[in-house]
Amino acid sequence: MAGPRDSPSPLARIDGVVHRAIDDGRIPGAVVLVGQGNHILFEKAYGHRCLEPRPEPMTLGTRFDLASLTKVVATATGVLILVQDGKVRLDDPVSKHLPDFGRRGKETITVRQVLTHYSGLAPYFRLEAKGSEAASAVIDKIYHSDLSATPGSRFIYSDLGFILLSKLIEVVSGEPLDRFVQARVFSPLKMAETGFSPPPGGRHPIAPTEKGVDGSFLQGQVHDPLASTMGGVAGHAGLFSNARDLSRYCRMLLNEGSLEGARVLQSRLVRQMVSPQSPPGKPDIRGLGWDIQSRYSSARGAHFSPRSFGHTGFTGTSLWLDPDIQAYLIVLTSRLHPDGTGDVRALRKEIATIVGETLSHARAHGAESQDAASRDGHSTSR
Repeated sequence: MAGPRDSPSPLARIDGVVHRAIDDGRIPGAVVLVGQGNHILFEKAYGHRCLEPRPEPMTLGTRFDLASLTKVVATATGVLILVQDGKVRLDDPVSKHLPDFGRRGKETITVRQVLTHYSGLAPYFRLEAKGSEAASAVIDKIYHSDLSATPGSRFIYSDLGFILLSKLIEVVSGEPLDRFVQARVFSPLKMAETGFSPPPGGRHPIAPTEKGVDGSFLQGQVHDPLASTMGGVAGHAGLFSNARDLSRYCRMLLNEGSLEGARVLQSRLVRQMVSPQSPPGKPDIRGLGWDIQSRYSSARGAHFSPRSFGHTGFTGTSLWLDPDIQAYLIVLTSRLHPDGTGDVRALRKEIATIVGETLSHARAHGAESQDAASRDGHSTSR
């Protein structure tokens, strides 16, 4: 596969925007990977994996706390597998599978509404519970919570909804989220560096985020407080991975559900997953888990097609995929290290704009060349 030296020169502009972000103190470092079809066009590590307690250089294999990328890579994919298995329907009320959820106006909320963030559930809450009962306490509080909006009426990005979906996966499949997606997604795709609660060591180091309550940096421990309360396995956050593993997941989606002979999802379900599934006429357009066009879509840049889709993570991670050009962009940073003040919003947009412009231009140029060759062939044959 191609590496940075083989990259088209326009993609080399990524270097400048990443180095500026590092120099400005917005991130300590980054890994950027651009793929198209089965080829990696650009792959590069920048800056440092960590700055404290001692600097360590970033490497291509560095694993990151993916934060909300967990929602799509693990949870939404897991729910679609249950749909594929015939155990869940998208328009099932969640309360069909989790009866205790069906109270306080939540009886009719569907699986589709939760996946698109149109359930009316609140975005988040804090819970101080710790220990083995904490995860159950979180679920119980969601069951007893009041709605923030009428289901289907407006887009409210809800971590609670995806925690609920992870409980649905556990109840319907008989396995907790981490084991279910390991068996049905990560192992078939040979994503060996991807999982929840990664054990110490491993082939590739993990980028730390901020300091925890004991004063040491969180490294391999999820940053999100609610996911941490739940023991590190939650539907909204907690997954760790690196760029190469995520590239395999992206290739699977762009190939409509399969990779190298391993089929994870049926083609029709992938097409549903990445196309508009939110209520018609709403300004925030979402797929099943995926962002298509919403207030969170700045990571798409200026040139990816209207059919493109993606997601971001609070820790400084993002994926954006464009089926029109069979391309994807992975940006992984640990922007919270060392002091929680980093910001990647502008960086994501800048990189995506460069990638979208480069690959869309290359596609258009290729089409023009093909048309010219076709015209030449036609005139010669006459």
